[in-house]
Amino acid sequence: MALTKEQIAARIARELKNGYYVNLGIGIPTLVANYIPQGVNVVLQSENGLLGMGPFPFEGDEDPDLINAGKQTITTLPGSAFFDSAMSFGMIRAGKVDLTVLGAMEVSDNGDIANWKIPGKMVKGMGGAMDLVAAAKNIIVAMQHTNPKGESKLLPKCSLPLTGVGCVKKVVSDLGVFDITPDGFRCLELAPGVTVEEIKAKTAGRLTIADDVKEMTF
Repeated sequence: MALTKEQIAARIARELKNGYYVNLGIGIPTLVANYIPQGVNVVLQSENGLLGMGPFPFEGDEDPDLINAGKQTITTLPGSAFFDSAMSFGMIRAGKVDLTVLGAMEVSDNGDIANWKIPGKMVKGMGGAMDLVAAAKNIIVAMQHTNPKGESKLLPKCSLPLTGVGCVKKVVSDLGVFDITPDGFRCLELAPGVTVEEIKAKTAGRLTIADDVKEMTF
């Protein structure tokens, strides 16, 4: 069974380590803030100028003055700090972000990512993704494994305009967890009920299966 967006976010949250500075992209990545494991202390950064972002507010508790880079209402934690975009991107470009979690439309088997533009469609802009993929120490992609037509989004080569080249380290899709290796995608974990055969059928890029591949836990 394919994972929900919340389950993808919960699995990625297990990758967080004490002391990390983490940037969460728009879409599924923003949900990671709701699943940070107990005892793991990280600082969430939003490129519009915030350190110390908390989980999403409960309905009725929203503050319209507190938003993330995707214009979603958020909460802040004690000790949070606000600053301008110049300082925020200075932090990103200086390599101060330990982990970036991004959504993607396509990822290639050598770690290229396309996540900002579909030719012919209107876009508001590229946002901070290009800075983040160029400077973050670790990049994890949260994505659906296939597009609405059932075609693989884990590819030998991206067909859409690239956001970054050779930068993705790990992909968590609704079907499994994959490292990017010199031999392409390496399947480490399977979503509950998903088979190796299904992974092979729905992955267009180079793929290997770990000898100790296991069912994903959250």
